[in-house]
Amino acid sequence: MRVDARRNRDRLVAAATAVIAEHGPAASLNEIAQRAGVGAGTLYRHFPTRESLLLEVFTTRIEALCARARELAQSRSPGDALTAWLEAFLQHCLTDRGLAETIMKAPPGSDLDCAAKLRTAGAGLVARAQESGVVRTGLEVEDVLQLTIGIALAADGPGRAERLLSLAVAGLRA
Repeated sequence: MRVDARRNRDRLVAAATAVIAEHGPAASLNEIAQRAGVGAGTLYRHFPTRESLLLEVFTTRIEALCARARELAQSRSPGDALTAWLEAFLQHCLTDRGLAETIMKAPPGSDLDCAAKLRTAGAGLVARAQESGVVRTGLEVEDVLQLTIGIALAADGPGRAERLLSLAVAGLRA
């Protein structure tokens, strides 16, 4: 890819990340192009469909969450690692309103099936916390993901969401 084309793509992804955070996955593609300082044609050359743009933005953010899970697993105790990752996941859901529903409802195997990546990342943290006796046995990664998403969707602000997550994490403890 040419340098200018790469720069335009990066600007589009950055603008899309910001606009989607503000307006959700149905954000205006024209607004994204305007914020990136490019024309609509440039946006469509790089991302021919809304789904391809969403996939780029969401995949980048999901990969960052997965990397965070690996980092926490190596640097923190099992319970602290799980809690810190759930806090990061909650912030992610709060920032990208609509992301939670989009990724959790994507058909398995589809390009937007980022939930599988999250399940894999979270499963290791949950298993590690269970093995150390910090959280309840029988708990599944899907339980903590859906619980966190539910908090993000139900809370009336970040402060309330963080408080609710703290209460939920206390309830997960063994």
